Amino acid sequence: MEGKEVRFGIAQSALFTTVTTVATTGSVNNMHDTLTPLGGITPLALMMLNCVFGGKGVGLVNMLMYAILGVFLSGLMVGRTPEFLGRKIEAREMKLIAIAILAHPFLILGPTALALVTDLGKSAISNPGFHGISQVLYQYTSSAANNGSGFEGLGDNTPFWNISAGIVMLFGRYISMIAMLAVAGSLVRKQWVPETTGTFRTDNGLFAGILVGTVLIIGALTFLPGIVLGPVAEQLTIR
Repeated sequence: MEGKEVRFGIAQSALFTTVTTVATTGSVNNMHDTLTPLGGITPLALMMLNCVFGGKGVGLVNMLMYAILGVFLSGLMVGRTPEFLGRKIEAREMKLIAIAILAHPFLILGPTALALVTDLGKSAISNPGFHGISQVLYQYTSSAANNGSGFEGLGDNTPFWNISAGIVMLFGRYISMIAMLAVAGSLVRKQWVPETTGTFRTDNGLFAGILVGTVLIIGALTFLPGIVLGPVAEQLTIR
């Protein structure tokens, strides 16, 4: 029960943690730093993927990003120019999508690595070892996802942490937003392509599976090493 909301208990505290991170609201009713290592993976993963509808709308923006990427990958497999919402997806759109996709993990993993190799960053870690990695990783994940919650065992009220987290918040919000607005502007200028029997449909179960697979594969490839070094490694060392 350490750090949990005593009125609602462990289960409701865990549910609140899940909802507040999946919808990027930032409100908390318990101390996330006291979650079990495996319990800490849930809010981390939800903010890393950052594609569930709710909160400030970033879920919708990012899910559209993954949808366009899924359509593009499907087009590569069948040898057709991919189409989405009646518009062809071409090189310009995919370059912008690549910027939006890469910005999020870069803004999380880059500053995390910097904090873990500098004295200014390491001095704020209150729990040495694997949990300390989780604290730092959560800080920048929450900042990049515009969430606001934290593993508050981290002594982050210092110029280094305030400035670095502020920069991550700034770029985390606007890089993907600007890139996706540019994609929308590029698509709206294109001529509408009528649907034919050869058009890859995006309103069926097949595409739903491709979309979910795209989200999980992209997330696994970019964030799994950090998750393994932090909460997974901590869980394996618990006696």
